[in-house]
Amino acid sequence: MYYMSIPITLFSVWIVWIGSFWIPLQFYRANLRAANRVRRTDLLRRLGRDSKDQRLVGFFHPYCNAGGGGERVLWTAIAALQRSEPNIVSIVYSGDTDASKDEIISKVKARFDINLDPKGLDFVFLTSRKFIEDSTWPVGSMYLAWEAMSKLIPDLYIDTMGYAFTFHVVSLLAGIPIGAYVHYPTISTNMLNRVKSRKRGYTNSDAISSSTFLSQGKLLYYRFFMYYYAVSLRSSAFIMVNSSWTQNHINSILQHSDTLLDTLHLLTPLWMLSSSKYGSATSAQIVYPPCDTREMSRYPLTGRDRVILSLAQFRPEKDHPTQLRAFKQLLKDHPEYAGAERPVKLVLIGGSRNPDDEARSNVEFIVNASYPTMLSWLARASIGFSTMVDEHFGINVVEFMAAGLIPVAHKSGGPLQDIIVPFNGQPTGYHAESVEGFAEALQTALSLSNEEDLAVRQRARTWAVQRFSEEEFEKGWNASGWKSFLPSN
Repeated sequence: MYYMSIPITLFSVWIVWIGSFWIPLQFYRANLRAANRVRRTDLLRRLGRDSKDQRLVGFFHPYCNAGGGGERVLWTAIAALQRSEPNIVSIVYSGDTDASKDEIISKVKARFDINLDPKGLDFVFLTSRKFIEDSTWPVGSMYLAWEAMSKLIPDLYIDTMGYAFTFHVVSLLAGIPIGAYVHYPTISTNMLNRVKSRKRGYTNSDAISSSTFLSQGKLLYYRFFMYYYAVSLRSSAFIMVNSSWTQNHINSILQHSDTLLDTLHLLTPLWMLSSSKYGSATSAQIVYPPCDTREMSRYPLTGRDRVILSLAQFRPEKDHPTQLRAFKQLLKDHPEYAGAERPVKLVLIGGSRNPDDEARSNVEFIVNASYPTMLSWLARASIGFSTMVDEHFGINVVEFMAAGLIPVAHKSGGPLQDIIVPFNGQPTGYHAESVEGFAEALQTALSLSNEEDLAVRQRARTWAVQRFSEEEFEKGWNASGWKSFLPSN
């Protein structure tokens, strides 16, 4: 009798779902789309465009005015669209309500030297961005996506910040094709394994890793999160990623399954969340993010100061303490670098500073540096230093190489697989994994002969300019097939 009741229970779930959610949703969608036709016509008229042959591509990027590497990807993609697709209007869903359209465009020009045509670009400003803070995400991102679709529905939706759970809302309300550019997987098998093995890390605190009960609870949460993150990603029609490391993780997540959760998912109306008439992404395509190699590649390769330069926000995962310890080890092993004759200096540029950092000798912190200040250091420094473990890409390392610095980075992630790789069979920089290893790599870079030093810098620059330019990014973006999902005229 118990087993006979299971189909009856599931049938009841379906009846409740259809009566209380699905039917009202259809009425809501019909009203939303009717209102959207009016908003769309008003928008195109305001931009001075004929509404008959125009298509709207929506970019979900709530922090579009931040001025970081992710924003460079966004604006480079939009600028490329404006040059190659004159009948497309780019719509940016932004939470930057404290800035106007003209102010954002001006900042893009000042920060990235990217020119945007205001007639081919508009913004939908979202007032509920506060709901995507860590404490409320992913539910908050779904609410933000509802606000976005309630204000304007595009013909194609592309998430460029990593909010995959918005795909369900967009699919249910708008019924349009969905794409993504993923900088970093929200959850990865590495994170699951770290919790399972109770290994401490910046995503797994001491309090959790030291407790069996808390570790099991977090593992259960991660299990559900991973499953529905995979469901979300599979609801997209195409996925672009920024590196081999990210591609490997996203492809693994796309193939992720869980027998118990698969059964529960398919036997309940939740399967509708992952259904799409536009197909489901089965793999991700690498499109390396663009780096402004044009200006940096003009800097001289010789006459550099004995400066080791770090460019990274002061966040735990960037692992600045390892940089300080490695530099301390370098000075211990080679005290001549601390001397007054030709001292070696460590300069760390980032977005904030921890007041509890240890006392530093020959170390300078530059906090919230302007872009020109950062460029001036890139033009004079000798070595670029990055210690983040599993850096998904590492655009700072690309900037080091383009500017003529010799890069020293952690032996993992993008710097290992994509960036500091041999060029014509010769090294373009150095990797390490420990404090002692980094100190040794720094010493190797500092002690190169003039001829070897120049050769490494030249190879690093040539590779960076060839592989990570804006032109290469645009080629990869266009090759992703995004245009095939736009409705025909």
